[in-house]
Order: sequence, then structure tokens, then C-alpha cells
Amino acid sequence: MEDYTKFRLKKKDELESFLADKDNIFIVACNKCFREFELGGEPECGEFQAIVEGQGKTVAGSVSIDFLCNKTMTMKKLQNVLPSGAESAFVVSCGLGIQTVAGFAELPVFAACDSIPCDGSHGMALTKRRCDACGQCYLNLTGGICPIVDCSKSLINGQCGGCKKGKCEVDNNKDCAWENIYRRLEKQGRLSECLDRPAFFRDYSKSNFAFVNGYVQSIRESRLDGCYGGIHPRERKEISEGIAIKPFPAVRQVVIPLHQHTGSPALPLVKTGDMVQMGQKIGEAAGIVSAMIHASVSGKVAAVTMCPHPITGLDVLSVIIENDGKNTVHDSVKPCGNLDDLGAEDIVAIVREKGIVGMGGAAFPASVKLKPSKPIDTVLLNGCECEPLLTADHRLMLEYADGIIFGLGALIKAVSAAKGIIVIEDNKRDAIELMESKIADISNMEVAVVKTKYPQGAEKMLIKRVMNRHVPSGGLPLDVGCLVSNVSTAKAVSDAIQTGMPLVERVVTVTGERIARPGNFIVKTGTAVRDIVDYCGVIDDDVTIKLGGPMMGFVCGNLDVPVIKGCNGIIAIETAVFQADSCIKCGRCVDVCPMELLPLYYPKYSTEENWPAMNEKNVRDCIECGCCQYICSSKIPLLYSIKAGKKGIAEMMRK
Repeated sequence: MEDYTKFRLKKKDELESFLADKDNIFIVACNKCFREFELGGEPECGEFQAIVEGQGKTVAGSVSIDFLCNKTMTMKKLQNVLPSGAESAFVVSCGLGIQTVAGFAELPVFAACDSIPCDGSHGMALTKRRCDACGQCYLNLTGGICPIVDCSKSLINGQCGGCKKGKCEVDNNKDCAWENIYRRLEKQGRLSECLDRPAFFRDYSKSNFAFVNGYVQSIRESRLDGCYGGIHPRERKEISEGIAIKPFPAVRQVVIPLHQHTGSPALPLVKTGDMVQMGQKIGEAAGIVSAMIHASVSGKVAAVTMCPHPITGLDVLSVIIENDGKNTVHDSVKPCGNLDDLGAEDIVAIVREKGIVGMGGAAFPASVKLKPSKPIDTVLLNGCECEPLLTADHRLMLEYADGIIFGLGALIKAVSAAKGIIVIEDNKRDAIELMESKIADISNMEVAVVKTKYPQGAEKMLIKRVMNRHVPSGGLPLDVGCLVSNVSTAKAVSDAIQTGMPLVERVVTVTGERIARPGNFIVKTGTAVRDIVDYCGVIDDDVTIKLGGPMMGFVCGNLDVPVIKGCNGIIAIETAVFQADSCIKCGRCVDVCPMELLPLYYPKYSTEENWPAMNEKNVRDCIECGCCQYICSSKIPLLYSIKAGKKGIAEMMRK
């Protein structure tokens, strides 16, 4: 493809005139965008450094940054590398990157380049600043404020005299660009230096910018709403959000894996031929990070054998129970007492004994999270359900609000937190109003309404959005005094305390454009996905079945696998086939990454099996939300590279 959004160094004599009275220069270079992506730096930075050193000047340091116009990420990077001895910064980028650095850097900022002219705006900025790619950058003369785009009249020789109270006479809502230029130059003591210097005039021909415009869309305007990054995929929740929860019909047989959670598989407590009852423990947690497993139906143990796991596809030890249809409840299933009389240790013990895990998808043993190594001041209850199509948590909040609130109270008490916050996206207005009315008289609980955006429900995003706290790279919510739990998990905690019933069933949304009879069902763990799909009906043979949502769900190639504790949805969607092209470095994956990573590097490094480089690019901080893959202009399977990178790093560290 043709390279569009680029820049070139100013002529040597022009640069030398700006360097004449400067020293201790820091160089900031952009790695360019809208070009076929290759590893390795751009040559302009080295060329400019050679010019600086050729003038006998000291280079205080240099840094190359991807998508320099992305102010959020650029600020963080420059804070860590900007040397205290630097007296000025020269920026090797298009005008947008120069404006970005000049907007927050304390020291004077100069343009080392001119943008290559084109019919349209340069850059991938998340700000209102832009570069008109006029082919001649005046930012050296104007303190980093562009007179072409910031002045309504694009004046390049000073004010027009029409400024009124600092506002432009053409647009009363717009600051006078030249007044801002004067203020900044005066503050830096550069008025005479800049305004007495002649401009270098050029006449560059322009290239067609239509290709780039196809990628830069209006979605950029809302990129920073709520949390950094994220996307707005079509929700399609209307398919099932109005359908009340109902029990799924009893099945003849359940297959209950002894590994339904993060950590070690449970150890079997039953053998072939044993009779079991609903709620009876059939698997003992094997270690601290593990979970108890219980029978979801009553009947006879047909086998304890290896069966395929619904997520990994690998065979895991499972208990197959022939359902007698009686749902006889085990004697151990009984209320655990009044919450006011239970201590924190009692609640943790109940949660562990009843096999409760995080039900938002990760399935981490809840009892482990309830014994944090650091103080917790806030419990965040996640009711966002930001994945498209899924409505299980939404219906649960509408139909089991009291249970969720009881469970939140138990979680608050278990970790001695000061308060609990139920976080709900603003597309669930009915749930918001109900929850607000339910907790109106509860002093240590509140509802936080957040903007609908994927992946708003990811725990680090939730903490940043609601608490304005940043979980450090490689850190956990407890590092910032928070515990995040799903509303379904809170309901399970409520059931465990109030009825004594372990986690043996959950609400599952069955939906998608290819499902004939969608709904929200209470499904016993161990129920075969095939039984559910057959009951709800598939409209077309050319479908993809996923467990979970369309973004983070797992493709289910074998329907003869069971529903487990972490399965919140079964969706049938149209099979999509894409042909991957080469990365064009459009920067969209960087814009949408909620973890502020650089996903474009991962396929390159993964192909080379360069695991140290992937580790340096913080791939382990990736939450695998799929935003980068969803938005990728070249349809590159980024998640495949990300998962390969994490696996490669893990193996590298074991050696």
C-alpha cells in the first residue's frame, strides 16, 4: 500500500538555524502510522540526531513512540524518560504529534519535520487537535500551536484584530489561536526569537487521502468516554432481555467435570454405582486454589471417567450421574444461620464449602478472593454485562434483586469493607431503578451507573471508571483496596448462606440470530450443550456455537460437553470467515485497547517466537477482550498471537 500519514525532516539549513542557540536537546520521534508495519525504528530520528551532533550540540536523550498523537499514552511514556537536564525538545513527527507534546511539556518544543501534504487531516489523535498536512509546519514559530487549524481564518502572520475577550470573532466558542500563541511564547521567553524569524515557504503537491479517510471514522469522538479504549459493538440484547428466567427441563444425564474453576481439579469423593443427592459434595478441593464440586441432580453415578472439557477440549476427570428425576436434596443442604451472627471467617468457610467461584467467566475460587492479603475498602459488584447478546445478569438483577443485595452484604462483611457499589451500564435502566430503590435505606451500599461500552465490565476497567484507581501492571484489584465480584456470584453466596444450596446451577442466556427459541434459563451444571441447543432450536446449519459472548466466548466445536459454573451464555451466530492482510499500522488496535497496550506488535513477535519482546510489550497484561481483533482493518487474528505469546512466556520462565 502507499504510505500516507508521514512526515519528512525540514531542510538542513532550516534546522541548523533553529539549533544555533540551543543545547541539551531531547529528541522525541514518532514511529509513523498508516503504512505497512515493520519492526524497527524510522530513519528520521537518527538523521536528525546526526545533524544535532554535527552542530556540536548535546543530545540529552531520545525516545521513539508509536502513535505520538495519542496523548493518553504519550504522556505516560514521556513522564518516565524526559531527562531533567533537557533544555528543549525537538519532535520528529507530523504536526499532530508536535502539538501533542507541546501541549503538556514544560520545556520549549520544536518541530523537526514537515508533514507530507495530503487532501485531508493527518494523525490518529484522541484529541480535538489536528494537523491539516499543509506541507509546511509553522509550529517552531508559534510555540506548538498551529495557526492553520487553531485559527478560524488560518492566519500565519499574526492576529486579525477581531479577537474579543480572548474569543474568535468568527466562532465565539473558539479561543483566539494567536492570543494563545503570544501567551505561550511570552511564558517561554521566546516572543522575539520566534516572531522576528522569517518563515520558509514551500509548494508541495498533494496526494489522495481517500484511503485513510476510510479508516478514520466518527467513533473516535467517543473513544475516551467511560474508560480508555473499548468499542461499541452492536448489542443485540433485545433478542432475550425481555424473556423471564425459567428452569431448563430436566435432562436424563449430567456430566460434572471435577475441574470447573481456576486452579487444581477437585478430587473425586464418589465411585461408579454410588447413589447421590442434589447438593451432595462429590469432589474435594485439592489445595487452596481449587473448588468443591457438588451433584446438581439426584441419582446414580454411572461412571467416574475422563470426558472432554467445554473450554479446553481436553479430557478431564468427570462424574456422570443418571438423573432419577426426583431432585432429592442432600442433608447437608440447610440454612447456615443469620448473616448478623456470622463472622468473616464463617462466610469464607461457607463460600469455600459450597464450591462458589467467580461467575463472570474467570471461575476463580471465591473463597480465595475473600481472604485478601491487603485491606479492602470497597466491594464492586459487576452488573455491567457488557458482552453483546448476553442478558443473564440483567434478568438476574430484575428477578433476584434481594438475593444479590444479601450476597453483597455478605461479601462486604467477609472482607471488612466500608461499602459496596453495584455497577450497572446505562442500557439497563430498569435494573438501575430497581436496585436503587432496594438499597435506598442501606447506608453502606450504592449504585454506580456507567456508560455502556465494551469491555466496561472487566475488573480493572471497572475500578478505573468507578473508583478512579489504577491497578498497576501485573497487579490485582486488592492492590488498590478493591474486590470485584459478579452479581451472579453474589446471588450464589446468598443461596449458600440462606438455603445451604451449593453452586449447582446458574442462569444461562441462550440466544443469537440463529436460535429459534431464545431465552434465559436456570441450568443445572453438567447439562449437555447439545440438549440446550436442541431444545432452543438452531435455524441454520451454517452456524458457530459459542460458550459465553461473541467477544470473549469460546467456540464450541463439540456440543457433547457440559455447562459448567462459569458458563453464562450459549450463542448461535453466523459463521464468519476472514482473510488476513498485512498490518497497515492504522493504530486502531492501540486506540481501542483498554489496557493501553500496543497489540500490533504481537503478531510480528509471535511469528518470530520472540517471547522476550512480547513480555517487554506487556502482553501478560492483556485481558483478551478481543477489541483489537474486532477493530483490525486487516482482519489479523490478534488473539491467537496473544495467547501464543502468553504461553511462550510462561514456558520461557519455567526454564
